[in-house]
This record gives sequence, structure tokens and C-alpha cells, in this order.
Amino acid sequence: MSEVYKIGISNKNNQQIKEVNSIDVLANQGVLEDRHFSEFNDPYNQLSLIESENIDYYNNKYGLNIPYINFRRNIITKGIRLNNLVGKKFQIGKVELEGIDLCRPCRHLSKVLDQDNIIKEFLRRGGLRCQILSSSSIEVGNKIIILD
Repeated sequence: MSEVYKIGISNKNNQQIKEVNSIDVLANQGVLEDRHFSEFNDPYNQLSLIESENIDYYNNKYGLNIPYINFRRNIITKGIRLNNLVGKKFQIGKVELEGIDLCRPCRHLSKVLDQDNIIKEFLRRGGLRCQILSSSSIEVGNKIIILD
């Protein structure tokens, strides 16, 4: 069963991500109290997800123990292939979302984690950018259901 494993937010750019048990999201705006929230938000900046399995793979491959939250995505998932959700609608808890694009790792993440190989290793494993289609809350443990 696919589900929300961890959740993180930061209210300012370049700050450490804070792990939380739930977030409130507003349709087409983003995550309340997150650095990317905006009244007229680009769908690419509203919500980001990453698979815990990809982080586990990376940590195991390089003998590291980088916390899931440090990968700077809002939601860490378990049991779902996010790459398959580009262009699809799905639901987390009561929130309806649409997969917009893959998240590509950036130099900032490479610097923050002090790992030169992050960009190469996470090129197709960096997660998913989503447009928020309905407002509600998302909690750790919420199930992820593909709608189409």
C-alpha cells in the first residue's frame, strides 16, 4: 500500500527542513507556512514528493545515513513509483493532486548535503512536482490513491 511516510516544510529559502506530522494545502497555491506558498503559484512550485526507496538506495549505495527530510521535498512516500504519475491525477488523504513534472536535483541540494554525485544519482529519482487541485490537509500515514 502506498502512503505518506514523512512530511517536511520550511518557511524560508535555504533553511533546514522541519519534519511535521501534517500540512495544510490550498488549491493552486501550495503548502501553508512553506517557502514556496504563493497566492498565484506556478504548478511547479506547489508541492513536491520523493520516494523513500530512492533515498534508501542512495544511502545504501554510498554507506550514508542522510535523513529523508534533508532531501528538501514536502512529502516522502513509501510504496509508489512517482515517475509514473506525471500527467495523472491522484489523491493523498482528501487532497486531489496532479503530477506535473519530475523534480530534478539541483546544485543547492548537492551543496546542502555535501554530496557531489547527487545530481547524477537523482536525475530520474528526484521526485515529482504536483499541482494541488483541492484544499485540505495531508498527514503522515495517508494513503496515496491513483485516480486515473
